[in-house]
Amino acid sequence: MAEQLLDKNLHEQMIRWRRDLHKHAESGFLEMRTASLVAAYLDSLGYGLSIAEEVMQAEARMGVPPQDILDAHYRWAEQNGADIDWLPKFKNGMTGIVATLKTNKPGPVLAYRFDMDALDIQEDMSAGHIPFEKGFTSLNEFKMHACGHDGHTSIGLGFAKTLIDNKEQLGGTIKLIFQPAEEGTRGAKSMVEAGVVDDVDFFIAMHLGIGVPSGEFVAGNSGFLATTKMDIAFKGTAAHAGGKPEEGRNALMAASSAVLGLYGIPRHSAGASRVNVGVLNAGTGRNIIPSLAELKLETRGETSEINDYIRSQAINVLEGAAKMYGVEVEVDIVGEAKSSMPSKELVETLARAAETSPLLKKTVEWSTDSAGSEDATYYMERVKELGGLATYCIVGSDLTAGHHNERFDFDENSMLAAVDVLYRSALSLSKA
Repeated sequence: MAEQLLDKNLHEQMIRWRRDLHKHAESGFLEMRTASLVAAYLDSLGYGLSIAEEVMQAEARMGVPPQDILDAHYRWAEQNGADIDWLPKFKNGMTGIVATLKTNKPGPVLAYRFDMDALDIQEDMSAGHIPFEKGFTSLNEFKMHACGHDGHTSIGLGFAKTLIDNKEQLGGTIKLIFQPAEEGTRGAKSMVEAGVVDDVDFFIAMHLGIGVPSGEFVAGNSGFLATTKMDIAFKGTAAHAGGKPEEGRNALMAASSAVLGLYGIPRHSAGASRVNVGVLNAGTGRNIIPSLAELKLETRGETSEINDYIRSQAINVLEGAAKMYGVEVEVDIVGEAKSSMPSKELVETLARAAETSPLLKKTVEWSTDSAGSEDATYYMERVKELGGLATYCIVGSDLTAGHHNERFDFDENSMLAAVDVLYRSALSLSKA
């Protein structure tokens, strides 16, 4: 039997953290309460902290909420348990944190990424949904931790405590990256552009669930698709539909033609590709030529090159539809992620560490199963470009419903397994 390294009390604390974060769900760039509590705890442990503008390039953020929403949410955080000393530092959507542990012994620089944001989903409030039955459903309407990032943040805090408690066993430097706005692939680029992984030798990101059952672990997942998220606005001219239709420029017709054209983009022979229009809003009345139409769409590709092809074709379609109907079109890139292949050597090292954990029943080195898209790929690609190794691992967790579902919940026992395997990886890699 492998040695048990973690204290049961830590698991109970992680459950308390997770349920508190779930109850106070905050979506991308609004994680002000979350970030304030994370920073306060890491500071109390003795970590060196870099935050906000120190670890985020503001102009590299994508899909930042309008200022009035940022201001309103700041006031909400003040009234709902944020750490008042730290909260002002996270205003205006600058909610990133990097905590650094220097062991003062020789060794490499390790980095672990934990995402903090919730989704814009209304949580289910009915029997059978465990957060509802146990009283920790989200207080925020249309905000819910429906992907497990509340668990990820709690794992990051539990991991931070474990590292500090065992600092004498470690070497080198360990960086814990707490990232905003993973949903919509909006936040990682700003932290990468700020240089937070430019000194990193080994980078590991993790996720709970993703179809892997409790007790299992995947050391390297290469199933993430590159993606681009776009908000589109067609702007025409309103006119009386019966009296003077020729004076109008119909934004709805342009948008409708664009949607059909987007779904007609030829697939790419080199691998999987996707395009989806999720939202089309247009018009104000049946007797008015619509002057505004808005689309929300995404492209995806098995590789960054395939996604670049689909994105380029999509923009051609959008511009062509606008020209055909004599309207203007504005394209706003509100999220983006790359494809990235995990480093084989690091995957093997991580798998060996996981195999020693008594909290795991099965370890798989590699998975190519489709897992949507993830902006952790920005860190992975930067680390690899600079000569380091990177991987994305999955800690299995039984789910009550799929990711991004209003009844989503995960097996809280998987959080302790995650901390255990991450700590074992740190023990192995910090002396590399």
